[in-house]
Amino acid sequence: MFRLCCALIASVAVLIALPGCVTTQTGGFEKQKDPKKAVELSVQAARGYIQEGNWDAAKRHLKNALEIDDSDANVHETMAEVLWNTGEYEQADIHFRRAISLDGNDSRIRNNYAAFLYSRKRYAEAETQLEKVAEDLLYDHRAEAFVNLGRVRIKLKKYAAAKDVLERAALMDRNNSLIGLELAEVSFELGEYAKAKSYYDSYRKVVNGQSAASLWLGIRLAEKFGDQDAVASYALALKNLYPQSEEYLAYKSANRNDGAK
Repeated sequence: MFRLCCALIASVAVLIALPGCVTTQTGGFEKQKDPKKAVELSVQAARGYIQEGNWDAAKRHLKNALEIDDSDANVHETMAEVLWNTGEYEQADIHFRRAISLDGNDSRIRNNYAAFLYSRKRYAEAETQLEKVAEDLLYDHRAEAFVNLGRVRIKLKKYAAAKDVLERAALMDRNNSLIGLELAEVSFELGEYAKAKSYYDSYRKVVNGQSAASLWLGIRLAEKFGDQDAVASYALALKNLYPQSEEYLAYKSANRNDGAK
């Protein structure tokens, strides 16, 4: 899953304790003295409530901020995050798109919108957003953007294009073990089984436990190389650790092991 790049405050208590700042009847901050500061404080408070999972309180502060300034990209992006988490997907999409229209150069907003699109299985749209993020040479999380772009392209079955961006990500961040797993996946899909196994073996050496995705890939690779012991071991781990996963369902559907049915 994508990383959401948001600077959440550690606590809202400090903000709430500021004398003369809170308007208790509206859940926002006084707008008469400094509207820009009021919007900033409302967004900070909302992000604090998001961290706590208090969506109603976050909405109150963001509504107040929108009443002060409807043209602030950060307000719309934060509201989109709240609406996303409360299942109001159409409204979340509207606010994400409004945020991008107001500040199309903010790669963090585009990355978060791409995460939303990915979660909704709108992979082609997510790819478009991430391509723009990856073009930003100064974006702090550019390597992650390339990884996310690779994942989207895997979903779109654009394996060669996925491999290209994942290899670039590997050059930028040599300590990210997940890149190796993604490269193992695309290499497998491209029929480059020896290379896929090399990536997979390197990945296994640096992780403490395998995910459902890595176990399923391990099963398929082991079958290609005729290693039935590894097939049985990975299949058992997949069944025991991730019995409700899509990967285990795919394994059973493929009739890999009669004992798993």
